Amino acid sequence: MPSALSERRRISPLVRGSFENFAWHDQNTKHQTSSDKVSIVLRQIDLTGGSLTVVEEKAEITMRILTVALALSLISRPAVWSADPIDIGSRLELLVDDFLIESMSGDVALKLHEPTPGDVVLVTDQPWEGNTSAYYTIFQDGDIYRMYYRGSHFDEQTRKATHPEVTCYAESRDGIHWERPELGLVEFDGSKANNIILEGLGSHCFVAFRDLNPDAAPNARYKGISSGVPDGKKGLYVFQSPDGIHWSLIRNEPVITDGAFDSQNLAFWNPVTGQYHDYHRYFANGVRAISTCTSDDFVHWTNPAPLQYTGAPPQHLYTNTIRVYPRAPHLSIGFPTRFVPENQQVEPVFMSSRDGVNFHRWDAPVIPRTAPADRDGNRSNYMTNGLLQLPGHDREYSVYATEAYYTGPDSRLRRFTYRVDGFVSANSGDAGGTLVTKPLTFDGGQLVLNYAAREGGGVQVELLNEAGEPIAGYDLAAATLLTGDEIEQNVTWTGKDNVSDLKGQPVKLRFHLKNADVYSLRFRD
Repeated sequence: MPSALSERRRISPLVRGSFENFAWHDQNTKHQTSSDKVSIVLRQIDLTGGSLTVVEEKAEITMRILTVALALSLISRPAVWSADPIDIGSRLELLVDDFLIESMSGDVALKLHEPTPGDVVLVTDQPWEGNTSAYYTIFQDGDIYRMYYRGSHFDEQTRKATHPEVTCYAESRDGIHWERPELGLVEFDGSKANNIILEGLGSHCFVAFRDLNPDAAPNARYKGISSGVPDGKKGLYVFQSPDGIHWSLIRNEPVITDGAFDSQNLAFWNPVTGQYHDYHRYFANGVRAISTCTSDDFVHWTNPAPLQYTGAPPQHLYTNTIRVYPRAPHLSIGFPTRFVPENQQVEPVFMSSRDGVNFHRWDAPVIPRTAPADRDGNRSNYMTNGLLQLPGHDREYSVYATEAYYTGPDSRLRRFTYRVDGFVSANSGDAGGTLVTKPLTFDGGQLVLNYAAREGGGVQVELLNEAGEPIAGYDLAAATLLTGDEIEQNVTWTGKDNVSDLKGQPVKLRFHLKNADVYSLRFRD
């Protein structure tokens, strides 16, 4: 029997008085026709009186009576919610999927956005770097930004690497201008005057992160993860560091062994679940894929769970760059790099999840191979593992992507920018249209939108009650037309901007959009 929560449907009071109460089918209505008569069997879950009872009623009525009764039942009673209200509290909600959306009509649809290309921020032109330098991880740490990446070079003529792979480190005060400090840690070609932090085990795809676990030990404020096969022990090895520069193995054995790992495998502390999360490469029927594990201590991990993409076709996904979205940590986002074996080309796509396993993955690339510059070669268009908000740029996030992989004497790293929350929007054109949310409950006094309206366009918001009717004072006639471009704009109605009187009550939001985009919403005090 389907769950009453997942398969709620309204039964009309069309045959007998005993069906005057609304309930839900446990299976579809059965019928047989003979001439113009219909024999019907109605099975329902009766929840009246607080008890759950399966009730069956039979009746024979004419098609004309059935048709009239059905029509009257649809207009004589108010609509009821199709599901339990979603409690969003005061958290920020991005319109990256249809989780909050009940319907869209007219010229309104979800639209995937591409980041805006900026300048090249790093050229891997040092002798220990080269044209296959890759697998960048970038994060903010206080007032500096840290970058970790592989230094490597491939000779196209000999088809061999010209030097061993190493892990390099760079830092920046603004996320745009990067310095390679001479760390004096690892010797390369007779000198330690370089920015190398690791060689040997882990240097192929090392990923570092600042451990936000409040219980992290002082000597393990930074953690790292990377693949290796020392002595035939294939798997992911974990590292720790007190300062992000000096690293040591946490244990000499791999902590995750079920996977392929020949990619940028990553991990981080998730403040919502209170666990470490890993995302790593495996093969599913010959297709490059992503799986995930969790851990309480960064050493003992659960068995891998493969990521799921409802409605998306199987595709080779190389790197994954999955992370908690900082402004809405209940959401995970990722920019997996899609790999096309026929031509060895790659392009990042966007995906999001509300549980870290089931993802909504968009098919269109967010950085197409036509973006600047040299992105159409073999593996020449990887998105890096990083999402930064830079000083003086509070309206945008910076992401970075590689270019000129294999083809040049060096490879390059270019910065791109997204509007804050601007990965996907509810978008409308000239004709305009509406978007209606599922029933919500909230905690807060003001409704705040991240939106942008183009010339001649705008956004208005109605609040609807249980019957799907506009609430007095929050209807379309009272709704202020929002124009311009705002990251955080309070929604107002004639004479009011406070919705505290509706706190805790199920409501729907009906957006009226024309030449506009809505990216996110929240209720807050």
